[in-house]
Amino acid sequence: MIHFQSFGSEQISRVETIYAEMGWTNYLGNTRQLTKAFDQSLDILGVFDGAKLVGFIRCVGDGEHILMVQDLIVAKAYQQQGLGSQLFQTIWDKYAHVRMFQVNTDLEDPVDNHFYQKFGMKKLEEGSMVSYFRL
Repeated sequence: MIHFQSFGSEQISRVETIYAEMGWTNYLGNTRQLTKAFDQSLDILGVFDGAKLVGFIRCVGDGEHILMVQDLIVAKAYQQQGLGSQLFQTIWDKYAHVRMFQVNTDLEDPVDNHFYQKFGMKKLEEGSMVSYFRL
């Protein structure tokens, strides 16, 4: 059964599995550092199939003036089911009061760029990266 709940670094091995599956290799190779990053995050919301973590959104910032979505990722077998949108919408609504709500992605990723634009976010391009802001 699919459900959403907060979690922390106790799921770090499953987080690493999802990163590896999706090719997000920059996070891999230093579990201690990744654990510390998760422990210091503002908010982490996971989507679970039973007890198995299958996707998550991780945010950094102070939660009052600034929030940056650091990660939004869903395992391949669970994509195209609206789970990423539900994760993002939940954080979007929870932090509606935050003045600077931001996410960064690759400029050449059409799926990610379309995803953030459908939320009405405005973009700022620089080099190979693009930042999206809620206005």
